[in-house]
Amino acid sequence: MRFAIPLADGKLATHFGHCASFALVDVDPAEKIILKREDIDAPPHQPGLLPPWLAERGVNHIIAGGMGQRAHDLFAAQGIVVTVGAPVATPEKLVTDFLAGSLALGGNACDH
Repeated sequence: MRFAIPLADGKLATHFGHCASFALVDVDPAEKIILKREDIDAPPHQPGLLPPWLAERGVNHIIAGGMGQRAHDLFAAQGIVVTVGAPVATPEKLVTDFLAGSLALGGNACDH
């Protein structure tokens, strides 16, 4: 599995589409361990660009604080599962909690 997490100051960015970078976190889902983390710069903001851009990088799951419904649908069309409502935390904490089934989710922080 490969997760994408939008970053701001090394932690989850609350607005997915306008983050400066992403943490790409590779995991072994059977062992529930993180294998590798790579931070990459986000492309310039452009509606509809991120779903294929992240899919090309092997992402199949996103953890986000918030995401609009249209973006959510575009990711689903790329086969990428989206989890929204995540708290501001490090990518490692978010992924570890997700794999353990203990990721505490709040409301979707995006209203468009």
